[in-house]
Amino acid sequence: MTIEATATDLQAFTENWQEWYQAQEARLAAPHGFLAITGLHWLDEQPQRFPDAPGAWRTGADGVVVDLDEGEELVVDGTPVHGEYRFGVLPERGGVDAVWGDAVIEVAKRGGSDIVRPRHPNAPLRTAFTGTPAYAPAPSWAVTGRYVPFDEPRPTTVGAAVEGLEHVYDAPGRVDFELAGRQLSLTAFPGHGAGRLLVLFTDATSGVTTYAANRALALDPPAADGTVVLDFNRAANLPCAYTDLATCPLPPAENRLPVAIEAGQKIPRERGGS
Repeated sequence: MTIEATATDLQAFTENWQEWYQAQEARLAAPHGFLAITGLHWLDEQPQRFPDAPGAWRTGADGVVVDLDEGEELVVDGTPVHGEYRFGVLPERGGVDAVWGDAVIEVAKRGGSDIVRPRHPNAPLRTAFTGTPAYAPAPSWAVTGRYVPFDEPRPTTVGAAVEGLEHVYDAPGRVDFELAGRQLSLTAFPGHGAGRLLVLFTDATSGVTTYAANRALALDPPAADGTVVLDFNRAANLPCAYTDLATCPLPPAENRLPVAIEAGQKIPRERGGS
């Protein structure tokens, strides 16, 4: 391969990474993205009012209910609603977005509990956001591994950014790979999209140059022979890296890598990164 070809390949690799990075930032800082969250409200059977959402909220065996006062309105699935509105029983990790003026009121279930999580475009965390520090992309951090499916998915319980909360995922398999001369393995969870995988991990940079609790790496569907690429340049922060109003899962214990992954996103400036 010529020097010119190598430089062209590196430029293309860098440009692809920059597109990924910019898309990550855009989702995070969208008008109703995670930086727009102003509260994390846990529901119970007693009606509660919150300063950043309309109505009185409660939950029970029949699911989430809001009682809107006269003059209060939410728009759910494009339809204005008034008075008592029943969201019903929500699925775990599911939810509904109700519109309130220029805000979105997220109604969701996390770790078995119903929550209300308002998102306001003028939230200070969002309006002050200046971007996430990251390592410069390097092809050497894109490694080829092998996906090994389990005989059947393994229910895997992990902690969460919120103390006392737990998440349960059905792990379909693991990914084996070599890095820094060491044989390593990561338990994989289902990703977004058919056949895609997600791995949550920490490594020797966690709490030093990268966020202490977790980072996430999305993987394309493995090839027929199990081959899969782990591009650690795309190791991304989860929302809890920026805000305490997120319920992000923590990695399973076996996904604490004993090597330094000096690639991907670093500690956000909001947490003292630079």
